[in-house]
Amino acid sequence: MSQRNLSRLSRPSALRARAGVLAAGLGVTMVAGAGTAFAATSGDAPASPAGSSVSAGAVHQQAAVQAKAADAVQSKAAADAKKAAAWTDPVKKYTLSAKFGRGGSMWSHKHSGQDFAVPVGTVVHAAHTGTVVKAGPNGAGDGPAYGNAIVIKHKNGTYSQYAHLSKIDVGIGQSVKTGQKIALSGNTGNSSGPHLHFEIRTTPNYGSAVDPVPFLRSVGVKV
Repeated sequence: MSQRNLSRLSRPSALRARAGVLAAGLGVTMVAGAGTAFAATSGDAPASPAGSSVSAGAVHQQAAVQAKAADAVQSKAAADAKKAAAWTDPVKKYTLSAKFGRGGSMWSHKHSGQDFAVPVGTVVHAAHTGTVVKAGPNGAGDGPAYGNAIVIKHKNGTYSQYAHLSKIDVGIGQSVKTGQKIALSGNTGNSSGPHLHFEIRTTPNYGSAVDPVPFLRSVGVKV
């Protein structure tokens, strides 16, 4: 075979060899690219989705805190409303003494309230939410026999009266809540010993009293 023919035969072989080298190089590049892609997917998640997840969790947590706070506010409002609707004893740790309607030389008429025997200086509480309509000496206008006295008007149309007080802590026009301290018990006025004289009235004035014990029991107070 001539030298010319050999030269023609060798050219395709060289081309095939070069193509093989290029193919091999391309394969390496593809493998490297695949490795890079795998590394990207096998590492940590992208920052943006992770940030979104944390943000959503924080929002849910904040919503839960706000809901809890709202429940607490509602519970307090319900408790305050219940307390406002309730009645309580005007004093604590007492002994019932002279009863309503009792007669005798101690009174010009029959006894107009219920006496709670307590030491001088015992805290006197508002029996129910209301507004002070009378407060002062001379029975707050009902006569010297009551000594220092207070009358509170309640929304249900009744009035409570507290007499023989040693100290008055509220004034006319003041709003008070159930159980609020309004005075200290004493022995002022026509009194044979330290006690609180307590009345339930249908008006703010003397002469309209009803028996306070059955009334208090009717509104849930254990007397």
